[in-house]
Amino acid sequence: MQMTHPHAVKPPKAFLFSAVFAALLLSPTNPKAEEVPTLPGSQLAQELSETFEKVAENITPSVVTISTETKSKKAKNQKSADALRDFFGEDFMDKMVPTPQRGLGTGVIVDEQGHILTNNHVIGEADEVTVRLNSEKTVKAKVVGVDPRTDLAVIKIKVKETLPKVAKLGDSDRLKIGEWVVAAGASFGLDNTITAGIVSAKGRAISGNGQYEDFIQTDAAINPGNSGGPLVNLRGEVIGINTAIVSKSGGYMGIGFAIPINMAKQVMESLITKGKVTRGWLGVGIQNLSEDLSDTFKFEGTEGALVGHVDPKGPAKTAGFRQGDIIIQLGKEKIKNVNQLRNSVAAIKPGTSIPLTVIRQGKKMVIDVEIGELPAQVDEPVSTPSGQNEELGLTIEEFDESAARKLKTSRSKGLVITEVDPQGLGAKADLQPGDVVISVNDVEVLSLDEFKDAVEKANPKKGVLLVVESRGMERFALLKDSSESESEDQGDE
Repeated sequence: MQMTHPHAVKPPKAFLFSAVFAALLLSPTNPKAEEVPTLPGSQLAQELSETFEKVAENITPSVVTISTETKSKKAKNQKSADALRDFFGEDFMDKMVPTPQRGLGTGVIVDEQGHILTNNHVIGEADEVTVRLNSEKTVKAKVVGVDPRTDLAVIKIKVKETLPKVAKLGDSDRLKIGEWVVAAGASFGLDNTITAGIVSAKGRAISGNGQYEDFIQTDAAINPGNSGGPLVNLRGEVIGINTAIVSKSGGYMGIGFAIPINMAKQVMESLITKGKVTRGWLGVGIQNLSEDLSDTFKFEGTEGALVGHVDPKGPAKTAGFRQGDIIIQLGKEKIKNVNQLRNSVAAIKPGTSIPLTVIRQGKKMVIDVEIGELPAQVDEPVSTPSGQNEELGLTIEEFDESAARKLKTSRSKGLVITEVDPQGLGAKADLQPGDVVISVNDVEVLSLDEFKDAVEKANPKKGVLLVVESRGMERFALLKDSSESESEDQGDE
């Protein structure tokens, strides 16, 4: 029997002809073989793709996944737990003592010392913080400091080997609306997730409760687990720290927010060097101007911050500020709204003297103020008593000295709002139960009769201008039928 090797078998003539014809078609001498269709914009798209690849390559090594564990209060109090176990038995305590709570987030390494920038809500009151590096190595972290007012936190790790690549921090003030950005983090626990989008808006304030906010809005996908991760420009620089989303489902719906890195750097440096954040303080309660309020104060436009309250112990009081002043400029910076003024004052070193331009009763004037240090305490909500329905969509009652202590007001007697009709004028003016009514159209009122008389004398077209005290701070509230403006943002400096 003759054995034939497979490569020695002769192919049919038809096959040989097809092979030769195909070789001729693909031969370099055939000009058609060199023509590769080029789609319009393909080169630009390829360059952009390579840019994203480079950004991801640069930022990924400095991004870490943060795991936290918070023991329950019952588990922390071991002596009490042991006593209950002795009395009720093991089975009872096994059912009653809850398991520790665990959290997941992201952080970014910011220096060679191992400091990591993240969100305060990622750390919370965790008893244990663990960091997983890009190399999959897991290390314990120490909490350096937290700042609930900006939702930022700094933790630190010690690595015996060479520390992973440190992120480069950029300048968020240079960021433009429409600019490409990349978000990095552990989306739903999936490490090293990279998403891309653009800067949708800048200077967003979303909570409206006096926090220090200047958010970058982006449509780059941010999901649970992304909190604390970096938002990066196409130069590979961190320009924000991802912190919040707008969502009805809990996941990405096209709107995310990041804290500008310039704000984050100030907080981070203060936490690292002092363990706390020191902020400038003006000592005024401020609110945004609506068109109706501007008309009431005979002020053109709605840019600026209306002073509703002057803290008797604050720098503004010493400098001569008055209720009703409209702040339009801080140093050389023009003031557009409450959020801008709040953030700008906070960034000033306490003890610094700075001129503020205000409009008082239609006249412009400059007041020099020595900025103080923002007190650490946070105002507590006022307790809400009950009452009966009255005018303007409000329920108002008189209070005495004993009730004043519950309201946490320095006034020994007066009027307090106890209910607000959701469809009434009071609700449109953002009045809340517990607000103390001080005056109606510049007339002080201490009783229901005085309040009714003042309201009856008011011009319906101009509305009713109230001064109310909310959580120890005075502000203006204009109740007017024609007003369809949204609730005014307010805060304290």
